Amino acid sequence: MRFSIIMAGFLSMLAAPLLADDSGLMQMQTADDSRGWDAVGQLDISGRGFCTASLIAPDLVLTAAHCLFDQNTGAPLDHNKMQFLAGWRNGRAQSYREIKRVVVHPDYKFNTDVGGGRIRNDIAVLQLIRPIRDTRITPFQMNSRPRKGAKVGVVSYAHDRSNAPSIQDSCHVLARRHGTLVMSCEVDFGSSGSPVFTFEQGEPKIVSIISAKAEMDGRDVSIGTDLNGPLAVIMAELTNGKGYTVDNTQNLRRLSTPQDRGDIGAQFVRP
Repeated sequence: MRFSIIMAGFLSMLAAPLLADDSGLMQMQTADDSRGWDAVGQLDISGRGFCTASLIAPDLVLTAAHCLFDQNTGAPLDHNKMQFLAGWRNGRAQSYREIKRVVVHPDYKFNTDVGGGRIRNDIAVLQLIRPIRDTRITPFQMNSRPRKGAKVGVVSYAHDRSNAPSIQDSCHVLARRHGTLVMSCEVDFGSSGSPVFTFEQGEPKIVSIISAKAEMDGRDVSIGTDLNGPLAVIMAELTNGKGYTVDNTQNLRRLSTPQDRGDIGAQFVRP
């Protein structure tokens, strides 16, 4: 199998939406459509971009690590200018929370070459300034990694559908490689950090998060991080007080707030 990660750059570089082989991507425009999915939201980055993120505890949000770095310099972004917008839909969120602490996987290196080594650690957990206590917003549980051929689903935002989340509940795991999952799920700019679910007994549980889009044997695919080991490492780091906090970010590069909000999505180059 030939496998290569392809460019997923800024919006201005986008020629056409990435389409996966599986179909069924549906935008959840109404409260009824979104019921049960409001723990998925946008991670707003200084008003200039976003990734997708999901609530995994009342005060913890899961997303892709690369969303937290300046795409040009590689410097950590100031999380004091980030906000989790739970259930973001049509200009409003079910809950708004600022970020207290950012914990990136200790083996993640933003400036390394693109490949499985970078993607398998492309995970971060954000601790919210206050827990979200809302009966409409239930944190998701985790599940073990799915086998090859297993049916999975993804809930995501993207540059051309940023006003509401979209769900694709019928894509598949095509391969498992070096701590990553190769899937047929449809992703695009802004989808980085999107939760990937299994649906055993009808209950969605997170098994991966989207890190990149790629091409395998001429087919467009999505690449996700296998959470089994990396998430446990991050939770241990969080317990031990590691990561960036409000008190130690004064030296981080602060972002300006431009008039137009762009998209901060997967930033990978052709190997």
